Amino acid sequence: MNRHWIIIALMLLAFPMMAQNREPQVIDKVVAVVGKNIILQSDIENQYVQYRMQGMAEGTGKEVRIRILEDLLLQKLMLNQAEMDSITVTDDQVEAELNRRIQSFVSRVGSQDKLEAMFGKTMAEIKEEVRQASKDNMLQEQVQAKIMENVAVTPKEVKDFFRDIPKDSLPTIDPTFEIVQIVKRPPVSIDEKLQVKDRLYQIRKRILDGESSFSTMAVLYSEDPGSARQGGELGLTGRGVWATEFENVAFNLRDGEISDVVETQFGFHIIQLIERKGEAVNCRHILLTAKVPVEALEKAQNQLDSVARLIRNGDLTFEEACKKYSDDDSKNNGGYLGNAATGGNWLSLQEMNNLGEYYPEYKNLAFVVSRLDVGEISDPVPMTTNENNDAFRLVMVKAKKEAHQANLKDDYNLIQSWALGQKRQAAIGKWVKDKAAKAYIRLDERYKNNDFYYDWNFQ
Repeated sequence: MNRHWIIIALMLLAFPMMAQNREPQVIDKVVAVVGKNIILQSDIENQYVQYRMQGMAEGTGKEVRIRILEDLLLQKLMLNQAEMDSITVTDDQVEAELNRRIQSFVSRVGSQDKLEAMFGKTMAEIKEEVRQASKDNMLQEQVQAKIMENVAVTPKEVKDFFRDIPKDSLPTIDPTFEIVQIVKRPPVSIDEKLQVKDRLYQIRKRILDGESSFSTMAVLYSEDPGSARQGGELGLTGRGVWATEFENVAFNLRDGEISDVVETQFGFHIIQLIERKGEAVNCRHILLTAKVPVEALEKAQNQLDSVARLIRNGDLTFEEACKKYSDDDSKNNGGYLGNAATGGNWLSLQEMNNLGEYYPEYKNLAFVVSRLDVGEISDPVPMTTNENNDAFRLVMVKAKKEAHQANLKDDYNLIQSWALGQKRQAAIGKWVKDKAAKAYIRLDERYKNNDFYYDWNFQ
């Protein structure tokens, strides 16, 4: 499966019902019962709409709906088993996981405002709708972890798996690249930071003097587009979601108290505590960011021009220049830009484009890389860091694998993942057959004559 769709699938898993207001509703009915859990026709239709929206609905409408139904059956059987095994999660764990997932998606789409626009709902509405789904997912993950705890593949199993693939069925692997970079992140001037902090202190003073409310000032001045239109409100959030500096202050405020100016990687904030519930707090904040001056960006571009000449003239290797001049953490591993989807270093052009939708540092990267030969260095190109700051970088293609038919020498890790996936599917199939024989599972007659992947022992 394309890594982009893995990311989308994770979003669908976390937000299974978010498409329900995008299409006309069907007349609902119970399609299946698994223990105490039910599957409605609307559950299938809502996910089908999302699959279509994301381009994942390969096959006929009927085939896709059957796949969705079987996925739902598996989820409900895992929930049933979680109850049988007395597996539980606390409300605080659910809240923390919910906030972690939402913050992850906010980072990927760029802002809270974009996430809200994507689903046509406020953050509070999104949280309320997906809270139970997040709890169910956590229970399912614990059950699945038990199923998979002893599933692994040996090198011999990987080789046997590969040899069993018919030669005419071996897939063609797209060209992939190892990419190294030298990044210059122009610093924001002290004067600019002081001006931003002074503006925030003036806003804080006006609130404390009663000239305006915190929420009104957030709407007028905050540069966090997602929370600004909510009066700066961030929603009930547990620890581990916000930047450490922000969190340390927010969790030590008293009800209604307004903090001093707090600096994080995202800019400068003032924070007001709205309420505290257990291990979670709800805050408002106003964010102002210090901008990198145009002159500093031009200086960074000129510096990288000079570095590129040194490398091209043979005065420095790329690795030496990276260690000496790069402002990015990647300089510690030779400047390699890793693949955020796989954890490795190899990236296809399609993966760069897909990741660019969620991580700014990959945006427009494919356009640059596709025009470089192995060992060739780009001119300085503008980029946006994952903290949404402007920067420049040099890019070099360190190595390239041309399009080729899958083979063990070049694609062992990929083939290993295929073999492991097959073994995991077999483990789930064995588990389903065993548990379905002991659980109460009823399916609407209209669906019983379809081909299912697992043996469900429908009653």
